[in-house]
Amino acid sequence: MSDLLDHEDGNIINEPLSEALTKRYLAYALSTITSRALPDVRDGLKPVQRRILYGMRELKLDPDSGYRKCAKIVGDVMGNYHPHGDSAIYDTLVRLAQDFSVRYPLVDGQGNFGNIDGDNAAAYRYTEARMTEAAKLLLEGLNENAVDFKDNYSETETEPVVLPAGYPNLLANGANGIAVGMATSIPPHNVAEVIDAALLLIDDRETPLTELMNVMPGPDFPTGGVIVEPRRAIREAYETGRGGFRVRARWHTEDLGRGTWQIVVTEIPFQVQKSRLIEKLAELIETKKAPLLSDIKDESAEDIRIVLEPRAKTVEPDVLMESLFKSCDLESRFSMNMNVLHKGAPQVMGLRGVLQAYLDHRREVVVRRAEFRLDKIDKRLHLLDGYLVAYLNIDEVIHIIREEDEPKQVMIERFGITDIQAEAILNLRLRALRKLEEMEIKREHEKLTEEREQITALLGSTRRQWTKVGKELREARKVFGPDTELGRRRASFEDAPEIDLSAALEASTPKEPLTVILSSMGWIRGMKGHGLDPEATKFKEGDSLYLSEEVYTTDKLILLSSDGRAFTLGCDKLPGGRGHGEPIRLSIDLEDSVGIVAMFKLDAGRKRLVASDIGYGFVLPEAELESNRRSGKSAVNTGGGKLLKCDVVTGDHIAVIGTNRKMLVFPLDELPEMPRGKGVKLQTYRGKDQLGDVTTFNREEGLVIQDAAGRSRAFPEWEEWLGKRAQAGKAAPRGFPKSGHFSG
Repeated sequence: MSDLLDHEDGNIINEPLSEALTKRYLAYALSTITSRALPDVRDGLKPVQRRILYGMRELKLDPDSGYRKCAKIVGDVMGNYHPHGDSAIYDTLVRLAQDFSVRYPLVDGQGNFGNIDGDNAAAYRYTEARMTEAAKLLLEGLNENAVDFKDNYSETETEPVVLPAGYPNLLANGANGIAVGMATSIPPHNVAEVIDAALLLIDDRETPLTELMNVMPGPDFPTGGVIVEPRRAIREAYETGRGGFRVRARWHTEDLGRGTWQIVVTEIPFQVQKSRLIEKLAELIETKKAPLLSDIKDESAEDIRIVLEPRAKTVEPDVLMESLFKSCDLESRFSMNMNVLHKGAPQVMGLRGVLQAYLDHRREVVVRRAEFRLDKIDKRLHLLDGYLVAYLNIDEVIHIIREEDEPKQVMIERFGITDIQAEAILNLRLRALRKLEEMEIKREHEKLTEEREQITALLGSTRRQWTKVGKELREARKVFGPDTELGRRRASFEDAPEIDLSAALEASTPKEPLTVILSSMGWIRGMKGHGLDPEATKFKEGDSLYLSEEVYTTDKLILLSSDGRAFTLGCDKLPGGRGHGEPIRLSIDLEDSVGIVAMFKLDAGRKRLVASDIGYGFVLPEAELESNRRSGKSAVNTGGGKLLKCDVVTGDHIAVIGTNRKMLVFPLDELPEMPRGKGVKLQTYRGKDQLGDVTTFNREEGLVIQDAAGRSRAFPEWEEWLGKRAQAGKAAPRGFPKSGHFSG
């Protein structure tokens, strides 16, 4: 139980701790959702963003005014509207000013506001800011009762609940946020296209999504790039409010003459830091995970220019870029989750729902501004009516003012005017009594009367209200028109090319002979050429040759560990032959207690006989050993023992010998072919005896054994040891090598 003190009346409330925590955590979660992380569907802003813009408006930081220190802006916003940390406010202000973070910046910053490399902005005492035209459009009408206001946190000031939003800012600039149990991720779009889609909905609320996408095909990221997401997937995302967009860097080739070329990247995906991208590409080159890439240079100034040099001029540019798209952030995926606040509650909305909610808000703004203007006109007409009465009876009015002690009351009774009109007449200056002023008042009266009729007609007609909304949106569209630098579309749409990357990489990789050397201490290297003498290779002191294999740079190398795992290495990525190579454990995850049993070039058409020292084995297709994981692929279940053999199947019979020097021969077809597993028992042993060696041979050629000196000897009487699989066998024939192995 938890004793909670009510400070108002001093009572102690007894309440289960679980209930107390639930209530308070729920309150915290709701506060995070509604007051911090999710944007409002009407103006597309989170509370901190809205408060920053309103605070800048109160400081009169219009686009045509001077700049003010960001420290002043942050201080006012924190003191009056946003009772949170100054860093949170300044970070938001900085992001609103970065043209690579928001599609249409709402803050015009002066000073260091960071860059696309990921460098931070300068402290707020060094930077200055004012609003942009885009921000001014969001605030337009705030003085005309366009939206509701609420008390601030201290109830000493008021702040807008939502901004009038002269354009659909939610889709224009997008949003990102993480709340409790939910998140939002909305990509930015082109305002002109979004307004065109909104105008279609004004004309017909049932406009099909396909028609909306004809004018608004997809996101428009501030950093440009190429969107390669299929149209069908984009449509589904806009329909449900959930989906994603694959974005690739924009690139082109530059001819350097004599058949050489280089690739230049001019735009990178949204929210990718250029410095980290460069680091990743350099790492791919260093670790030989980008075999077609030779070098990378960052020649960026104000514009992005990343130069990629191919390893050879025979490499196809498309193949090189496709390989990089799959291995680094030159291609990224922007997830879309249009989770927004609609009528005060979080809701995932599709494109049509978001646009319709915005339009309903704009219609309400139009109505409220019209009502506000109508009230102002009525008050002015009321005064003008009083002035006209005074001009028609000017002599009598002057007489009353000069002779009466209470001229206001007398005029009210004599002319039937109101107290407000009488007070206005009394406040008239003498210079306003000339005939010209009377004519101006009559013209103003006629003009306001005409405007009043138009506003009354507007308020009485839903169709006129929607027409007004459309007219205002068209005016806003001129600010962001496609013919302006700010409004031009930056991201384009293309279909990703269909390229068999593995085949293309293999064809593009130079085919050069290598001899792979693996030492006893686990150091591996690829020495150029075939026909080398591995025994003459230099090793570290105390080290020696363990395994060697002749391959080509286009081949894949398979390594089998004693615990039954298979590892795959690209031969083009092996360390060079200079020096002693590098430890194999830098390339694969191999425990110190586990060693390498076999090393060979992958041949998908071959089959191998695998056997563990506990006497179990099976036939394994070599293609099953390929793996892309650093931790390898489990191929043989050694049953607590160790993998002993992995030899190519070359015959139709198997010869097995145990450490007890008993040999058994049986047909190969008694062994199953499996992609992985433990296998079946090859030979039966007693006590501590184990499998010593196993080999395959052809019945017609007979069993051939090689002694320690390398001499081959045939055993024509091998059929005396022929039996069934899993039998104990008979003692090895006389003259069998003392090593207990078929190969000496």
